[in-house]
Amino acid sequence: MASWISTAAAIGMAVGPPLVYVDQAVSIVRKRDSTGFSRDVCAILLIANITRCFFWLGNRFELALLIQSILMIVAQLALLYICVRYRPRVSPENFGASSRPLSFWQWHAYAQYVEFLAGFILCSAILFLIFGRSELYITILGFVALGLESTLPIPQLINNYKQRSLYGFRASTLLGWVGGDSFKTAYFFIQGSLLQFKVCAVFQLSVDFVPFEAIVLQRLYYGNAAPATSLEEDDDIEQEALALSEE
Repeated sequence: MASWISTAAAIGMAVGPPLVYVDQAVSIVRKRDSTGFSRDVCAILLIANITRCFFWLGNRFELALLIQSILMIVAQLALLYICVRYRPRVSPENFGASSRPLSFWQWHAYAQYVEFLAGFILCSAILFLIFGRSELYITILGFVALGLESTLPIPQLINNYKQRSLYGFRASTLLGWVGGDSFKTAYFFIQGSLLQFKVCAVFQLSVDFVPFEAIVLQRLYYGNAAPATSLEEDDDIEQEALALSEE
């Protein structure tokens, strides 16, 4: 019985977190608009899980957690593609108006994101070949990977504040963050996972409720009406349609 429960928990741990983003992706595709969802969430999850894969090479933790990282990378690449394809017409990259250094993560083409990730993997591989025998380096690598993931809600909080609305951000994603982190924390302690997983899980769970409450308050204060930029975009589309019909 205990073995069956352990196997079921491992499967849930591997496939559960990537499935959190299915509803968000379906919503974007259905509306053909990624307004409201921060692409920086994809950046954090991709970089964190790629780093975690290298951590596994240096310190072989549970296979279920490695599978989770691989599935999450695939899921976030797909979600990122959807976000780029259906990005708002008023996005900074459409006007070359990004205020970030080198327009980081606000590039125009999906291929640019893939190129960055390929370069990141290459640099990580070189560093691993040089320092992979160092226990200190592997330990730091684990804390970086798992610590980075704990900042996941922050870009979404900022995005909600900028557009003064929670339009486009699915409640299922927020609930998935809190529920998933609670499950992860219990799983790490029951399974006796590595220290990095336990420490970062406890930290992430402890800070989860701050952004969770903040996003709930944003929902109550801002609502989920379409932001002004989205409404202007809809008006432009309607005017273009009318102009074509008149021709």
